[in-house]
Amino acid sequence: MKKNHAKEMMMSGIGFGLINEDLVHNILARLPAPSFASAACVSKSWNSICNRILSRPKLSSALSLNPSFAVAVNEVLEKVLSEPIRPHFAIANVGNGFGSGLHESLQLITQKLGSKTPVIVSTVEGILGRDALTDEFKEVKWESPFIDESYAPEKSCINEGIILTVGFLPGLKIEAIPLLQPAEASRVAAIDNFVTDIREFSASVSGCSFPVGIVMFGGALSNMKAILEKLDYAMPMDTVIVGDERGCFRYRSGNDSRNACGKREYPKEAVALVFARDKDKPCGVGEIQFHVAMSNGVLPVGTRHKAVSVRTCRSECSTWLTARREGQQEILDGQNILDHINDELENHIESPDLYIGVTKRRKCSIGSQRPRLQKFFAFHGVEGGDEEYLYVDGVGIKTGDSFQFYLSDPKIALSSCADVSVQFKNFNLDKNSKVGRGVSDIAVKDVFGGLIFSCCGRGESFFGRPNVDSSPFLENFPGVPVGGVFCSGEIARFSSNLIGQGQEESSFRCFVHVYSSVYLVMSYTPVEF
Repeated sequence: MKKNHAKEMMMSGIGFGLINEDLVHNILARLPAPSFASAACVSKSWNSICNRILSRPKLSSALSLNPSFAVAVNEVLEKVLSEPIRPHFAIANVGNGFGSGLHESLQLITQKLGSKTPVIVSTVEGILGRDALTDEFKEVKWESPFIDESYAPEKSCINEGIILTVGFLPGLKIEAIPLLQPAEASRVAAIDNFVTDIREFSASVSGCSFPVGIVMFGGALSNMKAILEKLDYAMPMDTVIVGDERGCFRYRSGNDSRNACGKREYPKEAVALVFARDKDKPCGVGEIQFHVAMSNGVLPVGTRHKAVSVRTCRSECSTWLTARREGQQEILDGQNILDHINDELENHIESPDLYIGVTKRRKCSIGSQRPRLQKFFAFHGVEGGDEEYLYVDGVGIKTGDSFQFYLSDPKIALSSCADVSVQFKNFNLDKNSKVGRGVSDIAVKDVFGGLIFSCCGRGESFFGRPNVDSSPFLENFPGVPVGGVFCSGEIARFSSNLIGQGQEESSFRCFVHVYSSVYLVMSYTPVEF
């Protein structure tokens, strides 16, 4: 029987009337996603079988390093859609060597998945995932960090590749919600509107104004710390927030009213992929949970300081400051501060991975709500110092804020990776112990996928061997799909404290990390009958 004739028979149901249901199930389960979607429309019985095949959540992810943009996108699309899946969202991350790949990727993926599927495409410093052709897991970190949209593609030809992650998450409603700033609106008002949009979407689909999780992507020049401080104020700790602080992105929302991509008067500060519980989820659909772990990679050095005079250079998004050492009255300029830290670091001060970790107490509110005191911990990269000031990147530091220096350390990062691996191992041991005690498998959490956001300073060059950042996930959840990126600022908002962080900061939450790897693990607990 010719292949085309067999496909026509399958689509019409001819020749399958006398075949038992188990065999039909076996055939449909082997179809690629587009054919599977067509088969589900053939008849009620086939639709019922298709629903049973996709009764549990599913994540599919693949990367391609093909230097041809069109071929690379086609490879990852074919791979993630090679098995039955109903796309509820898609995240694509590309190297800036693909030039106009953001817009074209968004178009191609939207055409394949449909205009109602939320899609986010962003530029990153590298990708982690399984090769679409070989299934080999790879960690690929690129060069020439991406800064803004004015780059010349011909200068970035080595940074070519894409990773695509598609998810089917029954029981959740998912939407891409942008932070847009109309010309007449203040930035504070724009952030407030962004938080309100997330709350309203969640309330409309779940009856609760707090989503389960948020995956964030920031713009090249966005101040994500201010945005995340507002989200922290507005969301309970049950809402997981992870993502990439800085890059360029395009998005497509399922709701056309949010698709302002082409409006120049609307700068795109950030976009959030929002996961909210579905109040109308079908009977028998279990519960999806998000779990976050983080491998820290910085070590505190030297004594604490307190900012004395602070100047902000907003055009360069930097801060100039002087400070006192803890317990002393002498005001130190930038050169004196660096000299003291240089002594602590034994002349490694020129390393570009030196930071200050600043503890902040700020009043926060949304709209006309009553302000509430929030406690934050934020990293700022050290840019240098002279006989006047210490120069650090970013804004938001005030006189009286205390800070300590931090330095990246591969030994700390390796130890922290091992700690994360133990956490994941305990997750599996807890599941196995329940099964061993006679608890039905149907009541046990199963990990079905994950995302990794790792600092672009890590990778093989940092550890001296490959695939360290992905190892906690790969070792404990073999065969489970995971997609990841190397990024310029890892977003993670959860209740655990930083490893190596002083006791004084234990109640100060950090949202944007440095030299870390953030792991979002997705698990599913079926309904117990």
